[in-house]
Amino acid sequence: MKKILLFLVLAVFLASACSQKPAEKPEDLIGQGTPVESNMPVPGENIKETEVIENEPAAESVKEFKITAKQFSFTPETIEVNKGDRVRLLVTSTDVPHGIAIKEYGINERLDPGKEVKIEFIADKEGTFTAFCSVFCGSGHSNMKGKLIVK
Repeated sequence: MKKILLFLVLAVFLASACSQKPAEKPEDLIGQGTPVESNMPVPGENIKETEVIENEPAAESVKEFKITAKQFSFTPETIEVNKGDRVRLLVTSTDVPHGIAIKEYGINERLDPGKEVKIEFIADKEGTFTAFCSVFCGSGHSNMKGKLIVK
């Protein structure tokens, strides 16, 4: 008898919870402890891209490069940008797992075959930097390098 009563109580609870309609307008949330407006970031939103950072050069556009990784090279091997540019790398491995790392920019991403990886950063350091494969990919792994030149 107790099991039947418990089952009925749970069934009523689930039925009432499932039948409640979610709030469709922000004003429906007033008085329910949820703020109508919030400055909280949307999940998945890159906060650094939306906040204003003082003393950083303004980047008006994005310099985008499609890079292919394959045993044992990056194509293109060299990319060139200006200091202050916002850079987007779209990197894809065409054969085996690879990696791409540029330690001066804190970049180290795994590249699985056929999956594009998007890497964004601001080129805030001048110089010539080595991009290298950070996942062992075979006998020529140690020679798999590219260059990032920031003028």
